[in-house]
Amino acid sequence: MRTITMRSMLSVSLLALMAAPAFAQQHDHGAHPSAPQPSAPAPAPPPAGQDDHAGHTPPQTQEAGPHRHHDMAEDMKSEGHDGHAAAAHAMRGALGPYPSSREASGTAWQPDASRHGGVHLRAGEWTLMGHALLNGVYSSQDGPRGDDKAFLSGMVMGMAQRPLGAGTLQLRTMLSPDPFMGKAGYPLLLASGETADGVTPLVDRQHPHDFFMELSASYSVPLAPDTSLYLYGGLPGEPAFGPPAFMHRMSIMDSPEAPITHHWLDSTHITFGVVTAGITHRNVKIEASRFNGREPDEKRYDIETAPLDSTAVRLSWNPNANLSLQASWADLKSPEQLEPGEDETRWSASGIYTRDLGDGKWWSATAAWGRRDKDHGSLDALVLETAVGLNAWTLFGRAEYTENDELLSEDGHHGDTYRVGKASIGVIRDFEVAPSVKFGIGGLYARNFVPAALEPLYDGDPAGAMAFVRLKVD
Repeated sequence: MRTITMRSMLSVSLLALMAAPAFAQQHDHGAHPSAPQPSAPAPAPPPAGQDDHAGHTPPQTQEAGPHRHHDMAEDMKSEGHDGHAAAAHAMRGALGPYPSSREASGTAWQPDASRHGGVHLRAGEWTLMGHALLNGVYSSQDGPRGDDKAFLSGMVMGMAQRPLGAGTLQLRTMLSPDPFMGKAGYPLLLASGETADGVTPLVDRQHPHDFFMELSASYSVPLAPDTSLYLYGGLPGEPAFGPPAFMHRMSIMDSPEAPITHHWLDSTHITFGVVTAGITHRNVKIEASRFNGREPDEKRYDIETAPLDSTAVRLSWNPNANLSLQASWADLKSPEQLEPGEDETRWSASGIYTRDLGDGKWWSATAAWGRRDKDHGSLDALVLETAVGLNAWTLFGRAEYTENDELLSEDGHHGDTYRVGKASIGVIRDFEVAPSVKFGIGGLYARNFVPAALEPLYDGDPAGAMAFVRLKVD
């Protein structure tokens, strides 16, 4: 493992996490009627588990600016330790006049009914939130191309938000323990993308994510009671492409296994250089990004810089409190380190449905499609995910299909295209060990499906499994 080269950036990030524990975009039930209401008179919003057929922003989120934050501070003071979760529901989103539970990774949206908690604090005008999720995993992948390995994965997130002038300023930090697993990542059959040494592509392995997953800032200003304009920048950050990153989707965030569709749908969630401008109007958002199209290199601790030479555009629509839809397009300049002269166009469309089932139970599902257009053809990918939370127990599953031309690559150049698939199912049981702290024990089983031409290499349709423990702070 290489020595950290960005000591100053590490120091700043650790200080940010200590001072502002938290970005949390998935937790307690969004837009719940028990949430504290603002002083401005308005009818109560519908419960998070019911469709908002009118398609309007819940009234309690319409007010913006310093008074809105002051109301939330009073709620938190009056309700004590248990007030932070309820206060989170009353928070205005950082990018617009809607519930903060709508915001996921980067500038992506999820359903308003998504769980949104975290450890909440106040420091003057600042609203602070914190969240951590750490997995200790043992992966066992069958067949001649499989392997076994124990590793650590997860994320630690911090957010600080305050009113500034007429608008809202938000700072976010997200760090990952992935680099500690080593440059070669962990065994995961049918996965591909990036490299461990700058020469050989990683195939049948999931690459580690960078230590710095997000260092970003955003500023939004209201144009009208139901409209806002915003600017987001990150080094790294996430451009306006695809659904929320997989570790932020309620439908699969409890699984420690990365999807094999990652490089079709959401691999740009760590982009070293991105600027996004967008506008929201009620339940519609349109945004555009300029960003560095190159995927991160094998040096997982540093901060990379490159020209903002790529473009992405995304249209998002939340027709009601339970549903979030998006369609996006991106033109990436030289995205792959091992093929620097090849550009790529990506397309994505997805829908996320989340419902509060009552008594602490919930259900979430995601369907997503992605396409990668390159000089030598187009490659499609599909994923279906679902999870149900039954208080201490969470059940999850995923089915995927990809058209992959990297499975036989040994020198970074793409070869024949093969259609492969994967299905996995898993469960985790959480135990509350302290306020806002849970310890979980879980496992998953996966079946991989390859065409006849690849069966000799994989010894048929091999299986994979993971056993894991989890520490969750929210």
